[in-house]
Amino acid sequence: MLELKNITKDYPSGDGVVHALKGISIRFRESEFVSILGPSGCGKTTMLNIIGGLDQYTSGDLTIGGRSTKDYKDRDWDTYRNHSVGFVFQTYNLIPHQTVLQNVELAL
Repeated sequence: MLELKNITKDYPSGDGVVHALKGISIRFRESEFVSILGPSGCGKTTMLNIIGGLDQYTSGDLTIGGRSTKDYKDRDWDTYRNHSVGFVFQTYNLIPHQTVLQNVELAL
């Protein structure tokens, strides 16, 4: 199970701060299919980057399998990303000299 508990994400911007996520709480059960919908700029990508370990949250907690990520070290995030999640980016970031199959096999 994966759970976001009151997650906030702030980005510094000039003289102020942009609040990308403001207290998001959601629980994903094992084998559950979920769609994240919303208008541009509402925080969908920010939330997915936090879930995927690509970005850190400002406050709150992300728990993975019942374990808080507050004390995760780089090694913990690497293990999580390598063994528990997969990414398909809007811009695919494929290696041009490899086939599609070879690009997909890199994650296996």
